[in-house]
Amino acid sequence: MTRRTAPRTVLLAVGEVLLWWGALALLWLVLITSVDTLERIVGASSAAVGALLARAGRRAVTWR
Repeated sequence: MTRRTAPRTVLLAVGEVLLWWGALALLWLVLITSVDTLERIVGASSAAVGALLARAGRRAVTWR
């Protein structure tokens, strides 16, 4: 990886993880009945783990 492509690659990776996190957090919000502070923390954390796993899975399939 060259210096020119590194910032773009990092930006794309962060954007992909944020997109996955947003989609998974929205799905979590749709599926729960009540929202309190602890549930928000658990939901956001679970969505973050799911986003990282989704990115890793996509990279494993596309070899990128």
